[in-house]
Amino acid sequence: MIPYILHVALLISICLLFYKIFLQRETFYHLNRVVLLICLGLSFVLPLITIPQAWTLRDAPEQVVTQVPETQGLDAQIKAQVLQQQQQSLQKQVRPVQQQVVAKPEPVKVQPAATIPSAPIWPIVFKWMFYLYWAGVAAFGLNLLLQVVVLLFRAYTNPVIRDGKFRIIEVKGDKAPCSFGNNIFINPEKYDWDTYNQILMHEKVHIQQGHSLDILLAELVLVFQWFNPFAWLYRGELENNLEFLTDEAVLGHNPVEKESYQMSLLKVSVPHLALSVTTNYNQSLLKKRIVMMNAKKSNIHTMWKYFILVPLMAGLACALNQTAFSQSKTKAKTAVYNKSGHQNWRSEDRTAGAWFATIKGDKVRIEFRSDDDDRNWSDNDSFLLSEFSALPKDAKGDFTLKRDAGTMAFNGKFDGNQGYGHYKFTADKSFTDYLKGEGISDIEDNDQFAFFVINIKKGYIEMLKANGYSHISKNDLISMAALKVDEPYIKFWKEMGYNHLSTNELVSGKALGVTREYVDEIHKAGYTHLDFNQLISFKAQGIDAKYISSLKKANLNPGDDKEVAKNQLPRAEDLSSFKAMNIDSDYIRGLKNAGYTNIPMNELTSMKAVGVTPQYIKGMSDIGYKNLSANELTSLRSLGVTPEYVKAINDMGYPNLSANEIESFKAQGITPNYVRSVAEMGYKNLSANELSSFKAMGVTADFIKSFNDIGYKNIPANDLTSLKALGIKPAFVKSFEDIGYKDIPLNELSSLKALNITSEYIKSFEAVGYKQIPINELSSLKSLGVTPAFIQGFKDMGYTVSLNEATSLKATGVTPQYVKDMRAKGFVSKDLNKYINLKSAFN
Repeated sequence: MIPYILHVALLISICLLFYKIFLQRETFYHLNRVVLLICLGLSFVLPLITIPQAWTLRDAPEQVVTQVPETQGLDAQIKAQVLQQQQQSLQKQVRPVQQQVVAKPEPVKVQPAATIPSAPIWPIVFKWMFYLYWAGVAAFGLNLLLQVVVLLFRAYTNPVIRDGKFRIIEVKGDKAPCSFGNNIFINPEKYDWDTYNQILMHEKVHIQQGHSLDILLAELVLVFQWFNPFAWLYRGELENNLEFLTDEAVLGHNPVEKESYQMSLLKVSVPHLALSVTTNYNQSLLKKRIVMMNAKKSNIHTMWKYFILVPLMAGLACALNQTAFSQSKTKAKTAVYNKSGHQNWRSEDRTAGAWFATIKGDKVRIEFRSDDDDRNWSDNDSFLLSEFSALPKDAKGDFTLKRDAGTMAFNGKFDGNQGYGHYKFTADKSFTDYLKGEGISDIEDNDQFAFFVINIKKGYIEMLKANGYSHISKNDLISMAALKVDEPYIKFWKEMGYNHLSTNELVSGKALGVTREYVDEIHKAGYTHLDFNQLISFKAQGIDAKYISSLKKANLNPGDDKEVAKNQLPRAEDLSSFKAMNIDSDYIRGLKNAGYTNIPMNELTSMKAVGVTPQYIKGMSDIGYKNLSANELTSLRSLGVTPEYVKAINDMGYPNLSANEIESFKAQGITPNYVRSVAEMGYKNLSANELSSFKAMGVTADFIKSFNDIGYKNIPANDLTSLKALGIKPAFVKSFEDIGYKDIPLNELSSLKALNITSEYIKSFEAVGYKQIPINELSSLKSLGVTPAFIQGFKDMGYTVSLNEATSLKATGVTPQYVKDMRAKGFVSKDLNKYINLKSAFN
């Protein structure tokens, strides 16, 4: 459980950093909301996914190999393991460059662990950490439950005004307005009419868009991540984005002036904040909200930032998740590889079995196999013919092979160059004692067979000691001996200036075939100061002098001095990125011929990553889009903008669109069919911005026709967008026509919808004697929360109340109960204005 929780904590932290670096300042608030919620969900789900072994960037703690391939010996197996690991680790040289070019997290190089006795204190520490974690979960879970209970208690014990699906709860005291579920908590006596109206609009947006669910989800995350400071910051960013989103909705779809709205924010600033589980009108980020309201809207070409999320999460999964082989560990007696990729001869007893041999030249290739069908294993290794005693020909006989680690006794015969029989291995105890004396511990019985097969000699260990490798582990020894890391190889690295290479680094270099000739070749090509990891990455990627020379000749960055530019080299990191993206001299020359010279390294890699080719550039140029910047080409190509698409849009009456406008069209899915459909409904000359607004809000030909059918023809484009944004449909209009409200102007329809005034609301006033109320009066009544029950309370006491008086009474907080209380105290009047003045005077 604890490792899973820490894995989740790490993912949340990385997602928060991704959001703050790339998305925090973008004004795509709806998209930011989706990204924040998806990242939370992925943080909990991703650690549960098993990654295929071929995709992982992790070194396997114990990779189970059910059967050693017959064509591989121990040295070949180790080499294959190291090659695979280096192919993965070379990715650390490739830096993230643009939207689709995201480097995989650098794998951690794991040194073979020494045998350290486990201290008895750690189990106790982990046990108490486990208890502490769950105590925190219980405490924070109880706190969340208590908040929900308190809110529900307030919602159903305080006075309430029903406004359609909204429940407006009147609270007392100096409390900030907030909402939870469909409940709005507010003290109406604290605010003037305009401020009160704007608060209600703000909180209604929170409710309509379901922001309480986002907050509850974030709170649940904190219950299980209470120890993670990044989780608390993440919750803050999620809530901040909801406030930005709500501010945008209030200012964009309601008749509210920005300055008035911002002033109301200042008026509502109170010290007593609401419970954390609510969405709050007042926030500590007041200054930031006002800044974001006035900020310039983000351009669509910055959408590439969002595409980074997919490869980022994939890279994290490959780097952190468990792999298929690590979850399929069993107790079967098989050959197992440890962290460094070296084979341990564990439960299989290989000291006796069958052998099958082939003589080829001066070598004998022997396959060792199990005699027991239930214990299936095999291994292949080559030996020098001169090492053996006389081999029996045409008749069974005995022969031996003696090495420092022990003696192999064979029984069988050879028929020509083919032989078979049985063998028995006897370890030399003195050799094992020698290894232990040299500090090589953890030697198991079956390790001695590995020492024999690889032919580890005492002289080899002495050579390693003489060259500074006096404290090596068993696994290091097996790897180095199997790959024949000898003294000339070690000295070659020292002569090249690499004086302190670890055993793992020596093994990596040998496995990848890094030789003196290769290092000299890279040095002569101009890269004389590479560190070891960069050199290894070059070799693993196949970067050689020929590739480097081809890039030089392509003249990456032509300048005034062509000779200087010709000899200019990319940084090692950039060169690795070029190779990884398959950027070659032909690609660079093609861009130069298309007019794109002196392209920065990161832009060049981005262009290649999204598929910007010379042919694509020519295609865009042929239809009039010449001299596009590298960034514009990258953005267009990443969105799938093709010359055919642009030409089709031009033919629909939109020629000479800018690159940004084309990006906007494509990102929103504007197609020739869509343009044609709205044109057939009479909207032939829409500007590019108007057409983008239509598509963004979901204005379709069917939507336009539905309003034509009820008599609203030739609606201005802006009004159509507003109708769609507010969710006004013909059925909404017809509901008012059915009760006598004909030909309602569009601006009044918007006001009715924004305030959630319905035909049922109007009918409720008819029941207490008010018919055909003007729409502007309905708006005032609804904004202040005046209900028929409120008016009826005064009528029951004998007062005749006009609608204007009802709004004044509500605005000043004069209620039927207040009048009753004042009468009981001796203040009796037939004029309700007297009570209004009294209430105002004492407030």
